[in-house]
Amino acid sequence: MGPSSWFSILFITSIVAASKPCFPGCSCEIETFGLFDSFSLTKVDCSGVGSHIVPVSIPLDTSYLDLSSNKLEHVNDSVLSGPGYTTLVNLNLSYNQIVKISSTTFSKLRYLESLDLSHNRLEALPDHSFFFSPLVELDVSFNKLEEIKIGAFTSQNNGKAMNIDLSNNLISTLTRGSDYPLPNVRSLNLSGNRLRSVQGLQGIPLQSLNLDKNPISKIEEHNFLGLKSLTHLSLSNMPDLREIAPRSFSEIPSLLVLDLSNNPNLVSLSEEVFFGLRSLQELNLLNSGVESLPKDTIHHLPSMKSITWGTDIHCIKTMKEDQFHLQNGLVRREVLVCRNDRGAVSAQDVL
Repeated sequence: MGPSSWFSILFITSIVAASKPCFPGCSCEIETFGLFDSFSLTKVDCSGVGSHIVPVSIPLDTSYLDLSSNKLEHVNDSVLSGPGYTTLVNLNLSYNQIVKISSTTFSKLRYLESLDLSHNRLEALPDHSFFFSPLVELDVSFNKLEEIKIGAFTSQNNGKAMNIDLSNNLISTLTRGSDYPLPNVRSLNLSGNRLRSVQGLQGIPLQSLNLDKNPISKIEEHNFLGLKSLTHLSLSNMPDLREIAPRSFSEIPSLLVLDLSNNPNLVSLSEEVFFGLRSLQELNLLNSGVESLPKDTIHHLPSMKSITWGTDIHCIKTMKEDQFHLQNGLVRREVLVCRNDRGAVSAQDVL
């Protein structure tokens, strides 16, 4: 057996799960990893036990703790401390009745990467709420948040990009204090809130932004200033949206996907709206009021591959052989071929 085969065996990772004694009402499952089960972590499930569960003692090697559905009203750093908590990577506090957290609530969870606070009654997130934890996934959806300060997501370990879900709250204001460094947020979901304008996002290294189901009536030219890394933008299901100003997307040249579907009062888009979107590949106008685009619009979208609009009309870019030329022979050109459920639809826009 050659050296390469030995290395392959050494790096084989196995996962073996087994139960072990646990706090009353909870279940503890130990998972072993690596060659000869040399490494182990424990998953503790205390969901649905009741509010008396905290503080709960957990094994020293706990990586995942589920405290969901326990009618918890208060969680602080003294509750989330002690043996076992220092190794937590994943903490689930969803479906409780938590109204408030402080800037120190999660301060002792130095390895925490995933935190679920969804379906609670949180009304505010203090500055530096998650400063001491290297979070990658944060879910604060379905709470009662009205105002968000970007400083709440600033971390001492901004090397890891965060995915944040703030959907289905009562957020009407998003602000950023000049004294706080920008958080490293990769994906931000703000759908289902009360935002009337796009604000407070300048300079955040976002790649994905969801603003669906907000009462925004107009997209302004400056709204996406400084979001040069943005590749996916969703502005769907906005019944109040009536206008998108020219050059509104000119500051997001990396945009690949733009969703403007289900906006019935958005009835027209000028050619200038798409200025600067040379990387755009997918445009969704399904169930919007926009039935067609200005004739030359598609010439400004050289990377466009797919457009969906009207009544189930889907257009895909394809190659077509043009008429024969004596000097050049058959000329091939890119055209936009459109179809609905009944067949081909006329498409005069040529790429």
